[in-house]
Amino acid sequence: MNVPSSADGAVVGLGAIDRTGTRPRVDDKAMINCRADVNQLLPLRYRWAWERYLAACNNHWMPTEVSMQADIALWRSPGGLSDDERRMVKRNLGFFAASESLVANNIVLAIYRHLTNPECRQYLLRQAFEEAIHTHTFQYICESLGLDEGELFNMYREVPSITDKAAWALRYTQNLADPQFGTGTTEADQSFLRDLVAFYVVFEGMWFYTGFAQILSLGRRNKMVGIAEQYQYILRDESLHLNFGIDVINQIKAENPHLWTAALQDEVRQMLHEACALEVAYGRDTMPRGLLGLNAEACADYMHTITNRRCAQLGLAPLFADTANPFPWMSEAMDLKKEKNFFETRVTEYQTGSSLKW
Repeated sequence: MNVPSSADGAVVGLGAIDRTGTRPRVDDKAMINCRADVNQLLPLRYRWAWERYLAACNNHWMPTEVSMQADIALWRSPGGLSDDERRMVKRNLGFFAASESLVANNIVLAIYRHLTNPECRQYLLRQAFEEAIHTHTFQYICESLGLDEGELFNMYREVPSITDKAAWALRYTQNLADPQFGTGTTEADQSFLRDLVAFYVVFEGMWFYTGFAQILSLGRRNKMVGIAEQYQYILRDESLHLNFGIDVINQIKAENPHLWTAALQDEVRQMLHEACALEVAYGRDTMPRGLLGLNAEACADYMHTITNRRCAQLGLAPLFADTANPFPWMSEAMDLKKEKNFFETRVTEYQTGSSLKW
C-alpha cells in the first residue's frame, strides 16, 4: 500500500492501495515509524497489546448501572457530609472531569496518529471509548447530585491547584495543535516518547491516585457509595491504561535505544518530580485540615511511593527515600503492588461493571 510517510520514509497513515504489495511480516511491525501496512492486524507482533484490548472489553461498564439514590440523599442532607468532605468531593470531580477529556484528546489526536502498530491502535480505540465513559460518569454524578455544572466543569480554570496540573499537562500536548508534527527524526521521536510519559505515567499513573484514595475512603465509611463504586471501576480501567502505556514506552525504548539518552532520562526524572510536587499541592488544597483518616502529609508520602514505583517501571533510579505505604487499608483496592497480580489473572476472570462487587 502506498501511504504517507514520516521524515525517514516510514509508514504513518493510509493512502492509495499498492496492488503489488506483499503480505505482512511480523518483523516489519514496530511501535513508531512502522514500514508495514497499518491496516493489517495479523500476524500480531505484540500479543500483550491484544490481550490488554481483550481484558478491557471484558471490563465493560456504564455509570448508569450504578444507583446514585443513597448519594443523592446524603448530599441533600444538611448534616450528611462535613464542609471539608463536600469541598473534597467537588474538587475531586472537577479535576477528573477535565482530565479525562484532556487524556481522550491526546489519544485521539496524537497518540493514535503516531503509534503505528495496529494491535496497539486497537487497544487505543477501546481506551478512547473508556475515557468517554469516564467523562460520562462525571456528567452523571453532576446531574444526579444537582451540582453547578459550570462550576464543576470549569474548575480547571478556577482552582489554582487544578489549574497548575492542567497547565503542566498542556506543555506536553503542544504537538496536538501542530498538524505538521510527525515522527521519524530523533528530536520528534523523543518528543513523542516524552508525551507518552506525561500522559500514561503522570496523568494515568500518578495524578489520579490522591482522588482515588479520597473517594474510596468515603466509600469505606458508607458515604457516597455510588460515586465510590464508579471510581473503583475507573481505577480498574486506569490500571490497564497505565500498564499498557508503560509497556508501549518500554517497547519504544527497546526498539530505539538511541532515543533514551541520559539527557532524556534526566528530563523524565525532572518531569516526575514536578508532577509529584503538583499532586502533593493538590492534596493540601483538597484536604487542608485532613479528613476520612487522610491528611496531606500522608498523601505526600503515598505520592513519593508511587513516584518511585513509576521510576522503577521506566528503569530509572528512585527520586525519594523509601517510604512505607501510609494507607495499608487501601492495599486491596489501591496498592500499586496489586496491579501486577491483577494482570496475571486469566481474561475469563474479569468481571463487567454490573457484577463486580464493592
